[in-house]
Amino acid sequence: MPNFSRIVQRSKKRHEIRVRRWRSSMTGAAWRVYHDDGRCINWIEAPRPKTPISLAIFLHEVGHHAIGFERYRRRCEEEYHVWLWALAEMRKNGVNPDAKVKRRFDLSMRYAVAKAVRRGIKSLPNTLKRFAVRVP
Repeated sequence: MPNFSRIVQRSKKRHEIRVRRWRSSMTGAAWRVYHDDGRCINWIEAPRPKTPISLAIFLHEVGHHAIGFERYRRRCEEEYHVWLWALAEMRKNGVNPDAKVKRRFDLSMRYAVAKAVRRGIKSLPNTLKRFAVRVP
């Protein structure tokens, strides 16, 4: 089993992230807390990275902080760029995204785009059109 602890520690330190808890499920969350005294704390919850897919989910949550929550106007666009960032980080650290990781990226983006469409997105960026469900 690969040891991703060095990648985890480097990512947490570089982006000043705290892990609220390690999830047993393959889901994650990222948020930022602003305090009255000016402190800002970056939090995530993610599965402990033990496999390429759990590493991808962990890095995806880190990516929300690395890229920034307000950088992209549309949430589905943020999700896309955060996934690209996470996959690039995996490669940079010598971990090739396998078929499960690529499938997770695809399913996650289909979900994000479908959600945006349900909520009435006016125009879908060209980079996201491939994830849109086509209705005959």
